[in-house]
Amino acid sequence: MTVTYGFNATLTARTGMGDRLVDLLLTGLDEGSPGASEHCVVYLVSRSASDPDVVHVTEGWTSEEDHHRVFAGEAAQRIVARIGGLLAEESAYTDYVPVRGKAAF
Repeated sequence: MTVTYGFNATLTARTGMGDRLVDLLLTGLDEGSPGASEHCVVYLVSRSASDPDVVHVTEGWTSEEDHHRVFAGEAAQRIVARIGGLLAEESAYTDYVPVRGKAAF
């Protein structure tokens, strides 16, 4: 599948809550969750090398519409609701249109 829409999000957890935030974000890959959708081509959770409470999420989707539709679903909204209680500040988002690249895990 081709990625036509994506974004990076930087989330800052409350002090000492970075591990819980990462664990919660990784549930997004569970069966029935947004990252497991056929329309989600990239779902990468990363940590800051210098601050364990700063977490980055990179997502790539088949379309912006698919992303919005999947995130309007119940599974995604449950995750989003739980994230709010872990954050120290509002998350920063940067949207993008992927051109080309490589990922191997």
